[in-house]
Amino acid sequence: MTQTQNSKNPVEVCKAGFKTRTDFREQLPRIIDDIVESCHDEACFKHIHAELIPSRKAVIEIVKRLRELLFPGYFSKENIDYTNLKYQMGQSVDALSQIVSQQITHSLRHECLRYDQPCIECVGLGYEEALRFLGAIPEMRKVLGTDVRAAYDGDPAAKSYDEIVFSYPGIFAIMVYRIAHQLFVRKIPLLPRIMTEYAHSITGIDIHPGAQIGESFFIDHGTGIVIGETAVIGKNVRLYQGVTLGALSLSQKAVENLREKKRHPTVEDDVIIYAGATILGEKAVIGARSVIGGNVWITEPVPPGTKVFLEAPRLIFK
Repeated sequence: MTQTQNSKNPVEVCKAGFKTRTDFREQLPRIIDDIVESCHDEACFKHIHAELIPSRKAVIEIVKRLRELLFPGYFSKENIDYTNLKYQMGQSVDALSQIVSQQITHSLRHECLRYDQPCIECVGLGYEEALRFLGAIPEMRKVLGTDVRAAYDGDPAAKSYDEIVFSYPGIFAIMVYRIAHQLFVRKIPLLPRIMTEYAHSITGIDIHPGAQIGESFFIDHGTGIVIGETAVIGKNVRLYQGVTLGALSLSQKAVENLREKKRHPTVEDDVIIYAGATILGEKAVIGARSVIGGNVWITEPVPPGTKVFLEAPRLIFK
């Protein structure tokens, strides 16, 4: 049998391919109908409304633009000197103000419509809250300055402040937390948590925007750190990787009862908590100047000036 006799007619091959694609596409309307029908199912979550929901992409853009203002010159696309500083800051603030006011408005309006709340004039309030938020930038810069210095003072591997600002994941996570906290205390919905979970996804550091954290806060290495919503951290506190400041596990009923109440630890000033320590519950108050060793489990108060360590494990060599 020759090669020509053994090969298929190109026209027949094309027709067969066309029929296969046609059969495939004819199945799509049924699938689309099923998806649309599922959108009416109360068990499934959706946002199908004429009003826009806040944009995660825009919120991340806010974080990136704010970083340029919080650390001028480090992350800017253009060179900044004192001759063009006011011009560059003016352009940055103007562009940022539009995004911030828009996303705050979307967030407030979404909350009102979803929960059928009384009208709060979202557009006007969005502009007001945006101005308050932008007005807090100078203070945020000062506090972040103490965090950068704490990182340099606490880490002998740090060669310069520039290295810390550019590359330390702990500083990035703290920066995003301090941005998000400003919105959280103003009761702006959705945006603060989107911000901190964005930082979490990049750094592995999970800081709830509701936590209260003092100045000169240092996170060394950082991966795996968890800081819960009602945690309170004083000044000059240092945490190492894998530290958890969390809540005790609760029943569903207890979760509802404690949703707005204190349920996470308090860490007072000048405390060091080493890698892998787990500190849970509102009763766990770590007194000032204490040192908490690695891998300990604490649910009770620790007096000021206390060192808490596990006994040395017995190693077996074979």
